[in-house]
Amino acid sequence: MSSDTGQGRGVRLWAGAYSITALIVFVVLVVLGLIMRLSQSGVVAVPADYFYAIMTLHGLGMAGVLYTAGYAAIWFLASKYVQPNMALMRFNFVLILLGVVGLIAATLIGRFGPGWYMLYPLPFLPTWPTWSIGLAVISVMLLGVAWLLGQLDVLRVIVGRYGLTGMLGWQYLGKGELREDLPPVVLIIAVSMIAGAVTTIVGAVMLMLYLAQWLAPELQFDALLMKNAVFLFGHTLVNITMYCGVAVVYELLPTFSGRPWKTNRIVALSWNAVLLLVLVAFFHHLYMDFAQPVAFQVFGQLASFFSAVPATVVTIFGVMAQVYRSGIRWSFVPLSMILGLTGWVIGGLAAVVDSTIAVNIFFHNTMWVPAHFHTYFLVGFVFILFGFIYQLVGSKSELMGKLSLGTMLAGGYGFLLMFYLGGLESVPRRFADYSSIGISSVMEFGQMSALVAALCVAVFIIGLLLYYTAVFRSLGAWLARIRMDN
Repeated sequence: MSSDTGQGRGVRLWAGAYSITALIVFVVLVVLGLIMRLSQSGVVAVPADYFYAIMTLHGLGMAGVLYTAGYAAIWFLASKYVQPNMALMRFNFVLILLGVVGLIAATLIGRFGPGWYMLYPLPFLPTWPTWSIGLAVISVMLLGVAWLLGQLDVLRVIVGRYGLTGMLGWQYLGKGELREDLPPVVLIIAVSMIAGAVTTIVGAVMLMLYLAQWLAPELQFDALLMKNAVFLFGHTLVNITMYCGVAVVYELLPTFSGRPWKTNRIVALSWNAVLLLVLVAFFHHLYMDFAQPVAFQVFGQLASFFSAVPATVVTIFGVMAQVYRSGIRWSFVPLSMILGLTGWVIGGLAAVVDSTIAVNIFFHNTMWVPAHFHTYFLVGFVFILFGFIYQLVGSKSELMGKLSLGTMLAGGYGFLLMFYLGGLESVPRRFADYSSIGISSVMEFGQMSALVAALCVAVFIIGLLLYYTAVFRSLGAWLARIRMDN
């Protein structure tokens, strides 16, 4: 997938630019996560206002950088079948950099710290300077504009080739003869970009209301309505990030197994069901909002259960068909993909547990919540993304790569285990320090688990640096190949 895939020089260069930038930002955000866990363990004293500013940057940054990297990956893969706008990718890169710089200034300098959800009316508390509120809102708006433009452009070119119903695989639901095969990666990209565009528009409207209140503080909005908008946007963004990773697996794993992975009726039905369900599953975030209509809560419960089934089941069976007796050579890339899908499944099951109303009563706002989304991001999507970047630059450092994968696997799951155990012990989330918890057993377990988690993060970072060594040492040869191809 480096110099012989048929993609143009510019496509490969910009996919690389997005990917390498994501790697740089990612390690910084991991270090911020380490600082938070050290603060919660009591080893490091971080002032509360600075802790929440770090938490806000860590959460917004991780959600943003991982989605952006996932989008760049599927943009690169989609360019094998269609031709997205290259100039727009360059323009979006600038917008995203401006948004990231703005968020860093608003949080680390302005101490803006309402959390990555920015739940209304928390951003407008007099705790942080007014300028930091406006800068944070504008920065997220810049990111949202870049994402929306990218989503619409990919949809534009896919519709141009496959048609609106064709890109969703509806032709597989009838009995007529197929005129053209639809690559499953294109189907998943279409589903992800439709869901992303719809919910990014909702997020944009919400942010415009935030901006209006920042300019005219006398304005007030309905808090529950704003919370619905926040979670519709945020929950869907996190889910389609994972779907971008799954699309990468559908496209790249056959290059190692030697078997085609084709769209069929079951695949088409499954991903169309995902499109419908992912847009309403966010209601499980609002169980504790008793003013919410009961029908929404019931619907959220059902959608949360059913949305986890179609994509997961059809993907896992597809992977089994790919690797069973295929003679696949388990190099870094297929290993990272299988491990990433495993993290996705584990995190998804933990999410289903938490989205069950009878369980959510106990797990709501405990460490179980960050446990599940850190699982399908840290040892799920990230592993798949690392496999994509490794393949993109044509790294041959197999020993270094596998050593890094094993180290990150050990550190990552050790870190996550402390989250899950913390949730079972009712350790609360979003606490800057556990010393004020009145129940001594909860306080002590919270501090101990945070310390163990911090040590595991350190192990993960060692693996991360090994992976970076394997990738960055290949950049020179990768760039040379691109110049020769041109």
